[in-house]
Amino acid sequence: MSPTAEEGSSGETDGGRDQHPLFLPTVFLGGVIFGAGLSVSRMARPEIVLEFLQFRDLGLLFVMGGAAVVVGISVFGLVRSGRRAPLTGDPYRRRLKSMDRNVILGGGIFGVGWGLSGICPGAAYASLGIGNVIILYGIAGMFLGAYLQGYLRELTAETPEPAVAD
Repeated sequence: MSPTAEEGSSGETDGGRDQHPLFLPTVFLGGVIFGAGLSVSRMARPEIVLEFLQFRDLGLLFVMGGAAVVVGISVFGLVRSGRRAPLTGDPYRRRLKSMDRNVILGGGIFGVGWGLSGICPGAAYASLGIGNVIILYGIAGMFLGAYLQGYLRELTAETPEPAVAD
């Protein structure tokens, strides 16, 4: 039996999201920890992020670098261990991504949006938790931008072949 569209090439389900009843509460707990970390490190405050982007306060570099080191060591160890994720049963493995025109273009657009709004998407949601209600404009813009990109992608991907007369 070949894998379905929802299964990867290894025949596993897409993340196994429905396999364990603690999966969603664990994701929620992860979000709470992530939001608390963003707030404690002040990354949820746009003025701090803008100071970072202008190289006036490099404290966020240490926050992001510290987080990357913790995750990097954890993922490296879990991939090498051959273990499976306890809630999904999926093996820990590297997922290689290609560097193409869309990644570079998307990264550039992301950077412009980050600079204009003063906050990245994850921190924007955490910023709501500390009372930054004005960021709702930025969040609405993120949804609109994502919607427009998806709409334009569908328009360009589904161009029908011209009809050929016999």
